[in-house]
Amino acid sequence: MVNIMVVEDEKPISNLIALSLKKAGYHCECAYDGLEALDMLEKHYPDLILLDIMLPGADGFEILEYVKPLKVPVIFLTAKGELSNRVSGLRLGAEDYIVKPFEIMELLARIEVVLRRYNKLDRMIRILGLEIDIDARIVTKNGQLINLTKKEYDILLLFARNPGNVLCRETIYERVWGGDYIPGSRTVDLHVQRVRKKTEWEEYLVCVPKMGYRLEVPKQC
Repeated sequence: MVNIMVVEDEKPISNLIALSLKKAGYHCECAYDGLEALDMLEKHYPDLILLDIMLPGADGFEILEYVKPLKVPVIFLTAKGELSNRVSGLRLGAEDYIVKPFEIMELLARIEVVLRRYNKLDRMIRILGLEIDIDARIVTKNGQLINLTKKEYDILLLFARNPGNVLCRETIYERVWGGDYIPGSRTVDLHVQRVRKKTEWEEYLVCVPKMGYRLEVPKQC
């Protein structure tokens, strides 16, 4: 399982990020100041660090300098949105720079991009009786191939990577079709219905009224 370290001194923000990461299938550990983060890094290396810049003890730039030789990718999460700060962070070696406030779905998407760049993403996802081969874009159940269109596969993968999270129609449309959602459109709903039927996920891929859909995964799965 991919291990992500969150270094953020504001506990409500840290807790929200940690909860979202765990729901998305990541292992997460939190540090609330720079010195605590450095102590944790002396014991083991995570697969990725989400790092605030303004921290007590040691700031984000100092921590980035420490981890650069370790080849651990870093994404800055900070309220310092000035262009000079973004340029400095990227030039020092950060993989990405996200300014607060941010949307959790955007954060998860950027994490996915960085992990893919470092070949740290699981290439096979097993969930609710399905096996999803990400490289081959093949989905099987009990050894039997499930025939999905490209859009259906993309929707399935989106839910498989975000179990327990409510995905609104706007988010699904933007991530799968790459454009702006048209209010009232049934495109997303029709595709989700086909995914539910083909995967036999009618019990798990549920509609959340006035919001969108959520993949509910029992703990034993």
